[in-house]
Amino acid sequence: MAMASATSSLTILRSPSALVSTLSHASKMLMRSGSFQPSNRGNGEVRKEEVVIVGGGIAGLATAVSLDRLGVKSTVLEQAESLRSGGTSLTLSKNGWSVLDAIGVANRLRSQFSQIEGLVIRSEDGKQLRSFNLLEEDPSQELRGVERRILLETLAAELPKGAIQFSSKLARIEPTSEGDISLELADGSKLHATTVIGCDGIGSPIAKWMGFHEPKYVGYCAIRGLATYSDGQPYEPRVNYFYGRGVRAAYVPVSPTKVYWFVCFNSPSPGPSTTDSSVLKKQAKELVRNWPSELLDIVDSTPDDTIIRNPLADRWLWPTISPPASTGRIVLVGDAWHPMTPNLGQGACCALEDAVVLAKKLAGAIKSKDQYSVEEAFRSYGSERWCRVFPLTVRAHLVGSILQWENPLVCSIRNKIIIPKLASLKPMLEHTNFTCESLQEEKQ
Repeated sequence: MAMASATSSLTILRSPSALVSTLSHASKMLMRSGSFQPSNRGNGEVRKEEVVIVGGGIAGLATAVSLDRLGVKSTVLEQAESLRSGGTSLTLSKNGWSVLDAIGVANRLRSQFSQIEGLVIRSEDGKQLRSFNLLEEDPSQELRGVERRILLETLAAELPKGAIQFSSKLARIEPTSEGDISLELADGSKLHATTVIGCDGIGSPIAKWMGFHEPKYVGYCAIRGLATYSDGQPYEPRVNYFYGRGVRAAYVPVSPTKVYWFVCFNSPSPGPSTTDSSVLKKQAKELVRNWPSELLDIVDSTPDDTIIRNPLADRWLWPTISPPASTGRIVLVGDAWHPMTPNLGQGACCALEDAVVLAKKLAGAIKSKDQYSVEEAFRSYGSERWCRVFPLTVRAHLVGSILQWENPLVCSIRNKIIIPKLASLKPMLEHTNFTCESLQEEKQ
């Protein structure tokens, strides 16, 4: 996941410990619809909601849809004026597809995006180091590139009308004397929530308040884009990796007309926030100028408005040192909790996993009518998911470090011994072994 600056200015009027103490005295929980209600700015009214999700990205929308499948309505607060169209594409492995199957949207996406049949690893001069046939070597795998915009639109379409409240930037959060959580938005409107789920991304202000340190820059950046071929793209359905010294690149066909690509390069600092797409395109081409020509052709075929650059960062959730995933009835999901580098392609997949695990535990707690069981459900979610996401974060970091090696001798060992002789498909993809049962039948 790419580093982003905090997207909202969040003011907390009490410490986490005070919040937990206050919330523990709540007398009851209210179940409310997630449907849209007009802003109450300036009229003194305070809307009450059972579950409020802060952030309308993949984690937030997947959590809202999962809860809806289980009969729990929620309100999603998204600070943007519409669904986020930024970002290019992402790769979903079989664990991500298992979640999308569980919430009932996978087939709608499968029909739009190509299944990846193989992986090819080459050096910067084009020499093939290793190749894998996914369909033959591990038929259980499902790997597809998916446009982020379409994934968000598909998830949003599953929610009740108005469940997503746009232009809703969180400005203040504090407990109420009744035991709810008071949320004040930047426009002055207010609402009270029994439960708050923070899905506000890698720069999450909620996570910062809960005591998490800022995600740490890992020493390299990525330029990404989505090439478009109106007459059809010419590439086989496989992921193509190219490894150099301190630089690597890849491309993968996403659909019959689009190809996703990236270039990762070492940089001592995150550098300036460059948004000029022509500059980014020029930089990407310069980084791979002597590499196989297909890379340059793909970059040239990329519309300027799809090219982005991000410094990469992660956060290691050290046991007994890092704060827990929840504080009282406030909990974190996805990048807000465990940002990781994209080297395993698991950022979005883990956010999807978080969503269904949390939804099942929270729905059960809400239906039990026991206010304290929500906090217990959050603790259970945190314990279960920590065992999954912490090792993945560390593994992704280590893999990235190996792939970004600069030393010529070390790179030679990587390209001549590690990749050709030691790399094996099943160990490479063992982290995708996550399944979940359908939520459709559990909806009341």
